[in-house]
Amino acid sequence: MSYPHSHKTVFVLDHSPQLSEPSSQPVDFDIFNKTRGPGIIPLAPVMKTLWTCNVEAAVEYCRIVYDLFPTQKLVRFITSDTKATLLNSWAQDEQSVNQLMLRFATIGQPNVRQNQKNCSIMHGLGQAVEILCQPTTKQHEIRTSFTEEASTVLNRGRIICMTLINSDAHIRMLEDCVLDTLIEHNKLTASSDNLIPIHHCELELIHVVPYGEKSAVTSSPRRELSPLLASETHVTQSGRYVAIRLVELVQKHFGLFSTTVTGIPMKEEQNASSSANYDVELLHSAEAHGELLKSDKEGMIVPSKEGLNTQTVALKWCTPKSNTIELQNCTGAHRITPVDVYSRPSSCLTNFLLSGRAVMLEQPRKSGKIMSHMLASHGGEIYIHILNTARSILEDPPSISEGCGGRVTDYRITDFGEFMKENRLAPGRTQPRDSTLPIDKSKSQLERMTRLWPMVIGDTIIFNMLSHLDPLPSLIVKEHLDNDEVLECKKAIYHVVGMESRNEPLPVPALGTRGKGPKREEQYRQMWAELDSFIRGHISSSSQHQKVLECLLECRRPAEDGSKGKKQTDRGSIKEEKMEIGETDLAVKELERYQRLTEREKHDLNKAEKSSPDSPPAKKFKGKSDLISKPSAGPQSLLTLWTNRIRATHAMRHQEFAGRLQSSGSKAELYPHMNEENGGDPASGAANTGMNINKNIKKQT
Repeated sequence: MSYPHSHKTVFVLDHSPQLSEPSSQPVDFDIFNKTRGPGIIPLAPVMKTLWTCNVEAAVEYCRIVYDLFPTQKLVRFITSDTKATLLNSWAQDEQSVNQLMLRFATIGQPNVRQNQKNCSIMHGLGQAVEILCQPTTKQHEIRTSFTEEASTVLNRGRIICMTLINSDAHIRMLEDCVLDTLIEHNKLTASSDNLIPIHHCELELIHVVPYGEKSAVTSSPRRELSPLLASETHVTQSGRYVAIRLVELVQKHFGLFSTTVTGIPMKEEQNASSSANYDVELLHSAEAHGELLKSDKEGMIVPSKEGLNTQTVALKWCTPKSNTIELQNCTGAHRITPVDVYSRPSSCLTNFLLSGRAVMLEQPRKSGKIMSHMLASHGGEIYIHILNTARSILEDPPSISEGCGGRVTDYRITDFGEFMKENRLAPGRTQPRDSTLPIDKSKSQLERMTRLWPMVIGDTIIFNMLSHLDPLPSLIVKEHLDNDEVLECKKAIYHVVGMESRNEPLPVPALGTRGKGPKREEQYRQMWAELDSFIRGHISSSSQHQKVLECLLECRRPAEDGSKGKKQTDRGSIKEEKMEIGETDLAVKELERYQRLTEREKHDLNKAEKSSPDSPPAKKFKGKSDLISKPSAGPQSLLTLWTNRIRATHAMRHQEFAGRLQSSGSKAELYPHMNEENGGDPASGAANTGMNINKNIKKQT
């Protein structure tokens, strides 16, 4: 089991005589100085020593840790002068601020009579490495348990050393001292049952100088000195600045973040009838703002107002209307502690929450309110609760126009409902011979069906004309296609080709467009491009899908050739020659659709066929090859092809007029044998024959 560095922290405080020097930052205690008249001598300034400032900053570090992690994080203190002195142990009863203050009171201020040369911070650093090898109660329980984790305990820790550093060479000497001690003690722990080796240690060197003085040592970032030790140096001034630096370090070491509660109404101390708004900054785990830190919403993350070189999330106070804390839908709760625990606003907020009240915190937004967090106490400890900002299942579903795409009103809601039905999960069992799990099959199907699935009606054409393309959209998304399914897909493509040849309009939605929409040729071009992309997205599934794409490309090739400058030839006849399916099957399908039309649609279609110059005039038949008429240069529908074939078939079933077969022109001559008997001119023979007939008629009358 791996323990983080924050599990064990050791403070090493320099207790040498040089820490008894003043911090050079006076304490403002003479509050009556401003009201005194002229001529009054002000009181002498009072300054804290460097030792006092270091102790207060270290205790504040511990207060934050103990408030947020009462039992999980442990801190020990060591003072170093002529020797190292331990102030507490890893026991839980000695992990408290009161216990530490009693021990510091016992030690007292540094002894100025001691010889500075006999004092060294290395005594404390060596002792710190030694106590890191001692297991905590939690580590001891796991090491002595008969589980797999007993042999996998990784011991890590952190050493924070607050001292005065002379130069960069002094820093390297301290780092070498800690590294050598680590290696030595790890060798000793190999032969001991009560000690555990240190797998990694972090060394934080804090160089504290009096206020206003410059330091010859500069801060350095984290450096990995060896696989066992990492070092980092901080330079800060004494007084309030060393406390600020340690608050920044505690946020870094324990993964904390701050929340500033703004607009807290509070009565004035001097005038109880008036009130003012105050701000209070709170520290807690960074997980409380996990979603906010990911989104990085503008205006919510601001610089800290307590003088820290960190950022904070500003949330507005919202006066609660009730005390029903348990009815809130919370997704998490974390302990909090004020940054400035002794200020009046922090004290008032803490007392207000400990009295059983709850405070709602809202995110500052330009429109609307979002209650994202709540402050409430449980068992005498104050927590920040993370409220669920998403819609609850008990509320009405949101309007589709308020989704991620803005106020869009043409979502494919009905199609999406069918899509969800087709991808519903149900309990299933794996077949004995099938190595693929049912959940993997479902994921594969979902991936295939979403390769091209427009969400908005206005972004697609082919999904608005499914009645003309069925069953191609539902078949092409399958993993495998048989020959019959490929045939059905090709028939759907040929039907669209027929629609284009008849110049039928496409069902293009007119949402959001003004005036005339795109031309019909442009609509068909967009439709063919979308259909090509849709089929190409599935050609990797099988070779049968490739056949469907080849059929589409063959049908579109004449149009591509015509766009290069050549005169567009008969698209219907070219496609007819390339069809892998017989013309009869296509014609039968077209005839079946023709029979399903209404009377008005049939009348309009027949009228268009009669007005078309596609039907050739009647000609004599000289052979079997002439029974099928050649298509004209204009576009022909499948119904026209079928009609021409029926006429040719009927012409083969009756005997042609003999005079038409023997005539040389388009007109057949009547009674040619009479001209042959008279031996005269055919024209005169015909005329004489007509005159004789007229004479016979007159005689009879």
